[in-house]
Amino acid sequence: MIAHTGGTDESLAIVMLFAAIWTGWIGWTRLHGNGFPRVPLAAAYGLLVIAGVLVITSAFVPRALLGPKTSATAIRPAATATIAFLQPHEHERVSGSEMNVVLNLTGGTIVQATTTSIAPDTGHVHLLLDGALVSMTYGTEQVIDLSDVPAGPHVLTAEFVAADHLPFAPPVTASVDFVKGAAP
Repeated sequence: MIAHTGGTDESLAIVMLFAAIWTGWIGWTRLHGNGFPRVPLAAAYGLLVIAGVLVITSAFVPRALLGPKTSATAIRPAATATIAFLQPHEHERVSGSEMNVVLNLTGGTIVQATTTSIAPDTGHVHLLLDGALVSMTYGTEQVIDLSDVPAGPHVLTAEFVAADHLPFAPPVTASVDFVKGAAP
């Protein structure tokens, strides 16, 4: 679920890599006689060395300069909330192309703002159908589209996540089994 955290250290590393590419390109071009005639040959070798140093240090220096990383790998807070399904009921048979979902969230508040300043009692709700995310909602009532869901048994999971969309530790989840399709 997490591709990258996009923090300051990642931004600094990207800037360093672009600087390395630009510096290396100038040095390489000069050494091959394709441009930058005012750059002395000795400086061209120096630019290549600088580019190499930038590439190597871009992986280490940002974290060293900015301190420990606070992201998904950091320790997550425990939530004060619990979540439960009011609808659908366990083993309910659902016919049609939509399903009403009603949740009961206790000890927590749903907020719309996404932030990295997280608290144990505020967040969002993620709904997963058979393990795949189908909704990130800011309320306890929602209609889920079932038009592309095949008939048969399914599992709907609700997870109360922190305001940064990452799970609490331990995760705050509830699941309900339901069957799509008319009664036989």
